[in-house]
Amino acid sequence: MVHQIHVIGGGLAGSEAAWQLAQAGIRVRLSEMRGIEATPAHQTDSLGELVCSNSFRSDDPANAVGLLHAEMRALGSLIIGTADAHRVPAGSALAVDREGYAEAVTRSIAGHPLIELVRERVDALPEDGPAIVATGPLTAAALAEAIGTATGADALAFFDAIAPIVHHHSIDMDVAWMASRWDKGETKDYINCPMDKEQYLAFHQGLLDGEKTAFKEWEKDTPYFDGCMPVEVMAERGVDTLRYGPMKPVGLDNPRTGRWPYAVVQLRQDNALGTLWNIVGFQTKLKHAEQVRLFRTIPGLEKAEFARLGGLHRNTFIQSPKLLDGALRLKSRPNIRFAGQITGCEGYVESAAIGLLAGRFAAAELLGRPMDAPPLTTALGALLGHITGGADAASYQPMNVNFGLFPPLEGAKGGRKRKGDRKAMMAERAGEALKAWLNDGEVEAA
Repeated sequence: MVHQIHVIGGGLAGSEAAWQLAQAGIRVRLSEMRGIEATPAHQTDSLGELVCSNSFRSDDPANAVGLLHAEMRALGSLIIGTADAHRVPAGSALAVDREGYAEAVTRSIAGHPLIELVRERVDALPEDGPAIVATGPLTAAALAEAIGTATGADALAFFDAIAPIVHHHSIDMDVAWMASRWDKGETKDYINCPMDKEQYLAFHQGLLDGEKTAFKEWEKDTPYFDGCMPVEVMAERGVDTLRYGPMKPVGLDNPRTGRWPYAVVQLRQDNALGTLWNIVGFQTKLKHAEQVRLFRTIPGLEKAEFARLGGLHRNTFIQSPKLLDGALRLKSRPNIRFAGQITGCEGYVESAAIGLLAGRFAAAELLGRPMDAPPLTTALGALLGHITGGADAASYQPMNVNFGLFPPLEGAKGGRKRKGDRKAMMAERAGEALKAWLNDGEVEAA
C-alpha cells in the first residue's frame, strides 16, 4: 500500500495518530520496532502496551484527566474507546485488563484497511513527505541522535519507574481487606494491607537500606519525574512522606479494628480476571531479590508471589515549547510532527491525546482543509497550549494535564470559589467550548 503519511512508533500516541488519520481516509504506514527489537521496559510486541500502571487515572469529568477522557471519547479516540471496552474495577478510575487491552489495540490497528503495520526500526527522520514521530520515552539511540541533530538541541531525559504486580491468590485476605477510600458510593475496589507504626518504621528503614540497581553511566545525571517517583526515593524525603503519599491511611477503616491503620499499602486490580494486582505507587529501583524480601514484610503479603517485579527506565523528550509550532510541527522541518511523551507530556492519557491531535492536524493538512487548535479552555487545548508554547522552554519538564494549565475563570466576583465548584465550572466551560469547536466547519475534515 502506498502511504500518504508515515507514523513512527506504535505506542499509545502513535496508534492513536494512525487511527485518526485512517478514520479520515488517509493511508498510513505505521512503523513499530518491537517485534524485531525489544526495549528495556516492554514485555510484548503489542501496540499500546501499558508499561507502568494499568490505570488511565480518574474518569470523573470534573477532574482534569477525566475531562480529557470525555473529550477524547467525543473525538472517536481508539485508546480511550478500547479502554472503556476492557476496563476493570478501580473505583472512579479508568483501569484496564492490561493484556486484553493491548491485544485489542493491536487488532484494531492491524485490521484497518488504510493502515500498513510494519515491524521495523527507523533510524532517521524522513527527509520528505509528512511524518509523525511518536517513538515515546524509549526512542532508539540512532533515531534519538537524528532527532537531536534536527532540533539543534540535546534531548532532555528523566526516569520512569515500574511498579510490581502480585498474584491475587498469594495475598492473605485474613489480614488485608477490600475497600475504596472513604467508601463514598464506590465499590470496594482496592486491597488494603495495614501497617502499625512499628511495621511502618521498619519498612521505611528497609527502603532506605535496601540494595538498589546501579545506575548506568548514561543514567547518572537523569532526574526523576515526580509523577513516577520510586518508592525508595520518596522514603529518602522524610519518614512520613509515604504516609502522606501512596501509603496514606486516611479514609480507610480497618474492619478488624474499626480504626485507620498507621499506614496502608494498596493494591489495584491489573487484569479482567482479577488474578493480578499491582502495588499502587510502588515503582522502584530496588534489586529484585531485595524487593521480594522487603515487600513480603508488608502485612498480608508475607507469602506474595510476584508476576512482575519493579524496574526503572529512562524517558526522553524534546524541548517542545521552543521546537514545535501550535500544530505540533517541528519548526525547522515542518513536514515532521511530534506526538506523545516525546513532546514532554506525561501520562498514558496525555500521550494518546497529543497523538490524537497530531493525527487530526496532519489529516486536515493532507485534505487541504484548515483546522483550528482546540480552545485553551478545553483539556485538549490546555495541554496542547502548554506543550507548544505555554510552558517556559528553559525549565520545561514533563507535565500531566491539570486545571492549572487552563485559563482562569472569568467574572468570579463575590468571593473565592470552593475548589470543587471551581473545577466543576471549568469542566462545564470546557464542555461548551469543545461542543462549539466540534460544530465549527474547520474541524470537519479531521
